[in-house]
Formats: sequence, structure tokens, C-alpha cells
Amino acid sequence: MKTIKENVTTQIIEKKSKFICDLYYAQTVEKAEGILMQIRKKHYDAKHHCFAYRIQEKNVILEKASDDGEPSGTAGAPMLNLLQKQEITNVIAVVTRYFGGTLLGTGGLVRAYSQVTKEAIASSKIVTEELRTRIRSYFRLCRTFKL
Repeated sequence: MKTIKENVTTQIIEKKSKFICDLYYAQTVEKAEGILMQIRKKHYDAKHHCFAYRIQEKNVILEKASDDGEPSGTAGAPMLNLLQKQEITNVIAVVTRYFGGTLLGTGGLVRAYSQVTKEAIASSKIVTEELRTRIRSYFRLCRTFKL
């Protein structure tokens, strides 16, 4: 299973709009949602907080993406697609957008959200994490005696 070694932040400016991508390690959905809430508090004055995450729990990969008010399919889905292509799990990508006054159009939004997420993935160190399960077994030993 591939994941990131440490959290990364990247940013780009596109037609005066600032896009900030925070790529964080998260082992559970609850942790990912907590990270999202922290970033929303940190950038409380931003227009959008789009996100995508992939979390592996019990051999199942849980995925979720949100456009957070952007036109449907222009932010969360392209971000999730990049995480899927890289096969990265236990990670959340949150892109915060400060609107710069110029509309980018759907194509421009897809490019901007994809670019800042790509840069975050490229600047992160990808590691392979092994799933480990601890198993305890108890055996009752019986001895047989002949008389």
C-alpha cells in the first residue's frame, strides 16, 4: 500500500485566484474529516475547500470527493482521480481556493485543481506501508497418559 511519508502544502495562482493544496496522511475517515475541519478553520475566509480522500480500512478502500460549491466534477473528482492513478491510500487532499475575481470556467477549474494537487503529490515522499495484523492464538495442551 502506497502512502505519503509527511504532510505537504503547495500553492499556485491562476488568474488572481489562489489555490492551496494540503496533502495529509490520515489512517481513518474520522481523522481525514478532522483534518478537513482544521483546514476550514485555518482558512475560514476562503471561498471553497474542495477535497478528496482514499482511506484503507479492513482491506476496503473508502473514497470520497467534494466540489464544495464549485461546478460539479471540476474539483473533487479530478483530485480523487490523481490519488487513484498514483494508487495512494490513507491520504486526504484539501484544496482551498481564494477567489481572485475572474471566473476560470469549468476547464480552467479542472486544470487548476489538478495542477496544484499534482504538485503536492510530486513534492511528497511516497512510501510503501505494509498492513500488519496481530493474531493471538490460544491452544490447550492435553497430555495423554497410558496406564
